Amino acid sequence: MIKVVFAYRKRMGKMDRKEKLYLVIPCYNEQEVLHETEHRLTVKLNQMISDGLISDESRMVFVDDGSKDSTWNIIKDMHEKNDLVLGIKSSRNRGHQNTLLAGLMTVKDECDMAISMDADLQDDIEVLDEFVKKYYDGCEIVYGVRSARKTDTFFKKFTAEGFYKVMKWMGADIVFNHADYRLMSSRALNELAKYKEVNLFLRGIVPMIGFKTDVVMYERHERFAGESKYPLKKMLAFAMDGITSLSIKPIRFITSLGVILFAFSVILLIYFIVGYFLGRTAPGWATIVVSIWGIGGLQLLAIGVIGEYIGKIYMETKERPRYIIEEFLK
Repeated sequence: MIKVVFAYRKRMGKMDRKEKLYLVIPCYNEQEVLHETEHRLTVKLNQMISDGLISDESRMVFVDDGSKDSTWNIIKDMHEKNDLVLGIKSSRNRGHQNTLLAGLMTVKDECDMAISMDADLQDDIEVLDEFVKKYYDGCEIVYGVRSARKTDTFFKKFTAEGFYKVMKWMGADIVFNHADYRLMSSRALNELAKYKEVNLFLRGIVPMIGFKTDVVMYERHERFAGESKYPLKKMLAFAMDGITSLSIKPIRFITSLGVILFAFSVILLIYFIVGYFLGRTAPGWATIVVSIWGIGGLQLLAIGVIGEYIGKIYMETKERPRYIIEEFLK
């Protein structure tokens, strides 16, 4: 029995046409996984098309981030053999966030909705139907949220969840346990295009757009081939970019720390003056050395944090392009 799903959108209050879905998939040195990813997504898209959930003009778009292996050649080969496959080639390696943005901005006028996901398909594609149904229910943005972190090591789980909590404390409006697995309507994508930040952190920028949103819970799978493109060093850099791009609390923290240290020094000064008159003072080189090193370390830390913000301001004022598209295979 063929299940027929009638797509409707409550926002329009009537039966609507089947709408075009584009899957945007950033790739960097993913030659080991691309053929399997194409196969699985082809089966899934065809199933959604036959169910009447999406238009037969829906596509999957692989965005090559200047890969050093055969990723782009494989994408071109898949494009020639599979009508569902499109390809975008970045002129050079620009990083995951810029590559994802390049894909989304390139297809925003080609589709009605776009879902971003990783090339390794650790994100569960069986919930794609749920994303689309929530879109038809009127949601402009739907976030994929991990229901558990069973596949993560203790260290990765602890640091990842700690990062989300720190971001919340810093005042950033991010969705807990959400990465970049999300659906955005063409309307939301056009609003995203108005954000001109060079220092991109899409997990923090997308919630700023607003509109009606919802979440889809899913379990993340193990990577079936290849290796992770996010080692610890890159994850820490990504976290630092997120914090400094979305919050000025670190600078405010330094200001508060400076006030506290100044107040503490005044109290110590009063204590030493009283001790001097009471005859309780004693020479102590250790106290002097510790104070110098402590204050010097705090000053260097403060200069480093402030310098990070100044560096970001410098990059923003340059207004350099965030990505350059070398080729678009339609």
